[in-house]
Amino acid sequence: MPQPFPSFQKNLREHGLELRKTSVNTLQVNTGYLCNLSCRHCHLEAGPSRREVMTRETMAQVVDCARRMAFETVDVTGGAPELVPDIGQLLHGLAALSPNRMFRTNLLALEGNMPLLDTLVSDGWTLVGSLPAVNQSQVEAMRGEGVFEASMRMLGLLNAAGYASKGGPELHLVSNPAGAFMPPEQDSARKLFQRELLDRRGIRFNSLFVFANMPLGRFRSWLERSGNLGGYMQTLRQRFNPEVVSGLMCRSLVNVGWDGTLYDCDFNQAAGIVSAGASHITELRGEPPGREIPTGDHCFACTAGSGFT
Repeated sequence: MPQPFPSFQKNLREHGLELRKTSVNTLQVNTGYLCNLSCRHCHLEAGPSRREVMTRETMAQVVDCARRMAFETVDVTGGAPELVPDIGQLLHGLAALSPNRMFRTNLLALEGNMPLLDTLVSDGWTLVGSLPAVNQSQVEAMRGEGVFEASMRMLGLLNAAGYASKGGPELHLVSNPAGAFMPPEQDSARKLFQRELLDRRGIRFNSLFVFANMPLGRFRSWLERSGNLGGYMQTLRQRFNPEVVSGLMCRSLVNVGWDGTLYDCDFNQAAGIVSAGASHITELRGEPPGREIPTGDHCFACTAGSGFT
């Protein structure tokens, strides 16, 4: 059955646009799909039953690549990277190789892991914490009972460790909608988070990013089961913003999966769309500007509204 919406590549052509690599300055490392949560909006279908995690050998290959290519930014994600055995080896290896270091967390996976938190603080890792909403019922509908207050406790612990304090490491939050609709405008969302977290709970954070849910993985399955896939994709297409294409993160980023396979972004990894350049982290020596980036219908989420930039 034909799709009720044009392909992303066709949409680009209709606007006279192309999606090609610029100079690559960011290495994003997905350490695997093991996670302590099974969030409804997860584009990777990460969860407690997943066993795909990065080995020490692949970690060493990632560090070798970062050493020879001198990336401006390294971005460690998952799953829950906190649960990966020997994750400290990867963080220590990368710490001295890039001026900008980001570690993505669902907040709960850090709870009780003080040695890892000490490593993140001492090595100056910026934290990017996922907090879908500041409404308890919305968060627990997406993540499970008890998750909201546990997230609040962890944010308090991060503040106590120096995150988001003057001169301390940065703490950024990421919010996603609870269903098949677009996120609110970022400035209004920031004001809401500030009122609920800082003003009412005394929790500090540096900034908030709001993104549309990616129609992949567990979220796509939910869209299909609920009959929302066609309508959601149509909404994303209608919100296409040609002005964000030039700044999309996939243009300057290389993503490495838990097994060393290379992709142009974490979403292409979830979709199984391997990089058209080097295929494994051991082969990566550079990324010549100008290579066309392979895409899928999920890319409409990256260009809707303010986009993923």
